[in-house]
Order: sequence, then structure tokens, then C-alpha cells
Amino acid sequence: AMFPGRHFTPDGHLVGSLGECLAAHHYGLQLLPASSPGGDAVCDGLHVEIKTTQGGRVALRSCPEHLLVLKLDRHGSFTEAYNGPGELVWQELADKPLPRNGQYQVSLARLSKLMGGVAADARLPVVVPIGE
Repeated sequence: AMFPGRHFTPDGHLVGSLGECLAAHHYGLQLLPASSPGGDAVCDGLHVEIKTTQGGRVALRSCPEHLLVLKLDRHGSFTEAYNGPGELVWQELADKPLPRNGQYQVSLARLSKLMGGVAADARLPVVVPIGE
């Protein structure tokens, strides 16, 4: 009820919807309707693509304006794997052939390295500390 329009079905939507809700709460994002083109949320006019995983990689179909990648742990908390301009990640994929399913895979390890080059003012600020 707190997040209308989100699907919490155990078919793959569950992890993504949980991540979107966690991101909205902790980063102060306004969620867009599910499956909106261009992103999952907005923050001060910035369109944010939210990717959530329990594994070691996420998939991208296009270059997001801003990318926020969360890794859920088995206890329901999360860590931030990437928080920055989507273009920085998309440049990493530019020379790779497009997979048949139209989704590029990027590892959390690679995202972590890229995150090291993201300036603090290019990241979404946490407004509610993680764990609260």
C-alpha cells in the first residue's frame, strides 16, 4: 500500500520492486509508474534507473541519465554498488556487441571500480541512513 503500482510477484519483479522502494525511501526519490520509459524514479528533475540484484551483475537496455545499483542481502538490507551518471557505465559497454536479448550485462565488481571515479556531488545523497 505504501508503494502503489509496484509488483511484488515472485517472478523477477520482486527484487526489482523491493529495490525501487528501498531507493525511494533512503534516497528520497519519487517513483514513476512501473515500466516508465527513461527511468524508475526522479530526483530534482534527474531521471534515475534503479537496478537491484542479489547476484553479481545487472542488465541494461539503454543509457540511463543516472544509475543507482543496489545489492540486496539475504537479511533484507542492501549495499550501494553504483550511484552515478549512467553515461559512465554505458561507455564501458559501447564497444561490446549487443547481446541477442538486447541487454548488456555489467558486473557489480566493474560497477564498484567505476564508482571510484564518481565525484560525491554526482551521486544521489542518502536522506534516510541505510539500516533505519
